[in-house]
Amino acid sequence: MTAMINDKEAQVCYRCLVSGRVQGVFFRASTREQAERLGLSGQARNLSDGRVEVLACGPPEAVQQLRAWLRQGPPQARVTDLDCQEVAWQSMARFGTA
Repeated sequence: MTAMINDKEAQVCYRCLVSGRVQGVFFRASTREQAERLGLSGQARNLSDGRVEVLACGPPEAVQQLRAWLRQGPPQARVTDLDCQEVAWQSMARFGTA
């Protein structure tokens, strides 16, 4: 598994836009916890239109697990839409929130 994590060819990045009641419900912090548990890098940030933008980079299986989690989010959230698109690889040291 370690070789896979270090191989950029075996890693992906997805940008996801999460809509619904996703701000003010610990969505970003919970996303960071999930991403760190899965060994992903990236970030989660609030957008001015009420959505949360998530950039998740790492092994495809782990990114898919986070994408599945984003459909629900933390208990206080109510996700109404999730739009994820693969984007160019971005090297980040860890997963942060903005």
